[in-house]
Amino acid sequence: MDGNLADVLARRARTRGWWDRPLFHTPDGALAHGAVHDAAARAAGILSAAGVRAGGRVLVALPDSPGFVAALLGTVRLGAVAVLAGPEQSPAEHGFVASDADPRAVVCAPELFERFAGRHMLTADDLADEPASVPPPEPVGADAPAYVQYTSGTTGAPKGVVHRHGDPECFVRALAEGALAMTSGDVVLSLSKACYPFGLGATVFFPMFLGASSVLWPDAPTVAGVADRARRHRPSLLFTVPTLYARLVAEGGPDLAAAFGSLRAALSAGEPLLPSLAARIEDAFGCPVLDGLGSTEAGCTFVSNTLTRRRRGALGVALDPYEIEVRVDGRVARPGETGVLHVRGPAVTREYLGRPEATAEALGGDGWLRTGDLVHVDADGFVHHHGRVRDQVTVLGEPVAPVEVERALGRHPAVVEVAVVPDPDGDLRAFVVLDGGAPPTRATEDELIGFARAGLPAHKVPRSVVFMAEMPRTSTGKIRRAALSRTGRGA
Repeated sequence: MDGNLADVLARRARTRGWWDRPLFHTPDGALAHGAVHDAAARAAGILSAAGVRAGGRVLVALPDSPGFVAALLGTVRLGAVAVLAGPEQSPAEHGFVASDADPRAVVCAPELFERFAGRHMLTADDLADEPASVPPPEPVGADAPAYVQYTSGTTGAPKGVVHRHGDPECFVRALAEGALAMTSGDVVLSLSKACYPFGLGATVFFPMFLGASSVLWPDAPTVAGVADRARRHRPSLLFTVPTLYARLVAEGGPDLAAAFGSLRAALSAGEPLLPSLAARIEDAFGCPVLDGLGSTEAGCTFVSNTLTRRRRGALGVALDPYEIEVRVDGRVARPGETGVLHVRGPAVTREYLGRPEATAEALGGDGWLRTGDLVHVDADGFVHHHGRVRDQVTVLGEPVAPVEVERALGRHPAVVEVAVVPDPDGDLRAFVVLDGGAPPTRATEDELIGFARAGLPAHKVPRSVVFMAEMPRTSTGKIRRAALSRTGRGA
C-alpha cells in the first residue's frame, strides 16, 4: 500500500462496495464506512483551520468513539501525526506525553483541558462541525509518520513509538488475514482500547481494511457490559487480555456460552496466558482461544497461534510478513535453545520520537528489534515464552525465570492469575488471584506452596504467597511488577 492512510482506506471502502455497510456499532446505533470517512474529512477541515499542518502533531485523548476515529483519520489525512493517549490516564501521564510530543493541538473531553494548558484545545464535538473547507488528502508515502503510541513504561519512562502510513496493512495481513482468516462478515469486540496497539488493530484497522465491523464501547469494560454487547452485536471475534478473560469466566455465570455463542475465536495478548485459563476460556466460550505476542514497536501481534496452527502453552508461530530470530550472546540460537527474541518486518518502528539513542539500542542498526522476551522455538516453529530478560532473578545463586514458577502455580485449579517477584530478602514471593470461593487462609498459602514444591526444584519454590483481589496494572493491561515488589505480606 502506498499513499495517505486515510485516503487509501476511503478509496478502498468505495471501490470494494463497503461505503454503505456498517463499520462501527455504537451506543447510538450503527455507522457506515462512508459516514466514518466523511466525518474524518470534516475533522481534517477543522484541524486545518486550527493550524494543524503536515508533519505537525495532534494529541488525541478520547474514548473508543466515532470522535476518536475522526480525530485519528482527520489528522492522518492532513499528513500530520496523531499522538494517541488513553483518556483514563493520570494527569502525570498526560503531562509527560504532552511535553514529550509537543502537539500543535489536543482533542479531548472538556474536563481534561486543564491538563494540556497552553495547547489549542478541541473536543470531539468541535471536529463534527461543518468546516469552511475540506482539504484534500496530503500526498504522502507509506513511510511518512502517521501516528505515535507510547510504550507502557514498565522499563522506565514511556517512549513514543512512531508508526507510518503503510504499517497497518502489515499487521492486518499478519493477524487479521493470516491468523484469523478475517472477512467482511466478521464483527469484532475488543476490550482492549483503540488508543493501544492491540485495540487499535482490532477495533479500527482490521474492519476498515477488510470491510468488517466492530463495536465502539467508550466505557471501561465490565462483565455485565461485555455480555450485554455480545448478546446485542453477536461478535465473531473477541480481543482482550488474560485478566478480563479470567473475570468473564469467573463471573459470567451460566449464560456466558449463550451470550458468546457467535464467537469463532478469542484472541489474547498483553500478558502470558496460563494454559489452565486457556482451557477454562475454551470450555466457557466454545471456541478456540489464540494466545500471541506483540509489542508497541511492532504495531500489533507478530507471533500468534492461528486457526489452523495452534498449540496450548505456546505463543504460536511467526506471522508473515514478520520474521523472528532468537539470539544468544550475539549469535543465532540453536533449535530449542532459549535466547532473546528479535523481530523485523514492514511495521516494525524505525524510531522512538526524539530518542535516537534509545532507537539505536532497540534496533541495533540492522532493522531487527530486540524485544527483551526470552523464548525458544521448537521443531515445529512454535515460540515458547520464558519471561522477560528484565524479570529474571537469581535465587541461591541460580537464575530463575518467574514465568516458569507462575505456570507451575497456574496449574492449580483455584488460581486465576499469578505473578512472581523477589521479596526484600531475595526469596520468591507469589501474588495470586483466586477463583472466587472462600477467603484465603494460611492453609491456602501452604497448599499453594506445596503444590509448587511438587513440580519445581527447591530454589524456584515461592517462600510466601500474597493473595490479591486484582493485580496492579499499567494502562495497557500489563502487571506492574515493580509495584508488587513494594507490596508487603497480607491479604
